[in-house]
Amino acid sequence: MRAFFPGRFQPPHWGHVRAISAILQEADEVVVGVGSAQFNYLLKDPFTAGERIWMLREGLRDGGVDLARVVVVPIPNVENNLEWLGRVKSYAPPFDVVYTGNPFVALLFREAGVPVKQQPLFDRGRLSSTKVRELLLRGDPGWEELVPPSVARIIKQLGGAERLRIAAQGEAEPHRW
Repeated sequence: MRAFFPGRFQPPHWGHVRAISAILQEADEVVVGVGSAQFNYLLKDPFTAGERIWMLREGLRDGGVDLARVVVVPIPNVENNLEWLGRVKSYAPPFDVVYTGNPFVALLFREAGVPVKQQPLFDRGRLSSTKVRELLLRGDPGWEELVPPSVARIIKQLGGAERLRIAAQGEAEPHRW
């Protein structure tokens, strides 16, 4: 059985790694859909799709996940949700079940006839990409314990904290081109 697990992974954290590991206990393979693939250098979406795929693969390796059983694909957003569902089917290999914690995503797939399971959640109050970005933005080094070591290394290499600070300034002021 092949599972599909969508998310933005801005950035990937230990909860994502543990969820994928748990999904692989039920599925032969998992297709990870890196959503909002076209967005980057924004406060909510600071990292590119390529950077997120890189971080995710390295983080999964840190977590001891068998990468031969994981396929990672970028999924661009589109405003029409049924079109988005078509994009998922176009960009991802065929899958049998979707794992998601997003009720709206679950509704879309259920209405399309795809079985949906709740993704495993791990320490959700602490492990969230939003929390990681908030800590990075504040300069709080506590963000590093929320992500695998390789993800922390990549974020530092990319200048992730500075990117967030600049994005926060840019989004606070209107662009005057």
